[in-house]
Amino acid sequence: MRRRLNFFVIAFMLVTMAVIGCAAAQTTDNENLNVIHVSGSGSVTGTPDRVQLTFAVQTENANVKTAQSDNAVRMNAVIDALVAAGIPKDQMKTTGYSIYPVYEDSTGLLTPKIKTYQVTNTLQVTLKDVNQTGTIIDTAVAAGVNSVSSIQFMLSDEQAQALRSEALKEAVTHARADADVVAAALGVTITGTQSADIPQGYVPVVYDTYRAEMASAKSPVPTPIQPGDVTVTAQVSVTYTIR
Repeated sequence: MRRRLNFFVIAFMLVTMAVIGCAAAQTTDNENLNVIHVSGSGSVTGTPDRVQLTFAVQTENANVKTAQSDNAVRMNAVIDALVAAGIPKDQMKTTGYSIYPVYEDSTGLLTPKIKTYQVTNTLQVTLKDVNQTGTIIDTAVAAGVNSVSSIQFMLSDEQAQALRSEALKEAVTHARADADVVAAALGVTITGTQSADIPQGYVPVVYDTYRAEMASAKSPVPTPIQPGDVTVTAQVSVTYTIR
């Protein structure tokens, strides 16, 4: 008798667990079905507060050692001038150094001969005050720079994060507005948020080019540089629960 009673108790417990499991699965399925998926985007415009300048000193001589020596003298003069202008050395770094042979023009089967050697030393300078851009370019050119290959205006990490936060808030606002419109059209009510996904963003950079021969070391007018604005965008995908 006791064995039969135990059998019925176990059977009852198994049936109860199966019913609870089915109910939980049905509830989960209903939660997955009763949702609205929307995406929103936001954008905020800001002014760059950082700039990276790429300078180069190019020298050329028939003797490679002389070309190297001349280059080193001129680049040291450039660095000294930038330091005197208030740019710390930790905001400068060498990003390239090359030596290329320049060959004479040849015809026929003759092997071209090396005419000179061209040495190029490239220096990247980061400015934390974009208003210094024109003045620093003029200072570098006057000290011996003969190539300014690029100007990159960008945002500091702090400003980039602040602008991205504002853009994300705007993106969420747009997503909720779309969800409200859809819910009203369907005759349902938004009850909560099931999930939110934020794609990885990036910090925009504005590029420009500059030719050293356009500047005159004796010119009383500094080189005008306008950084312009950058726009930080953000996207968000939100899943809202409805009933």
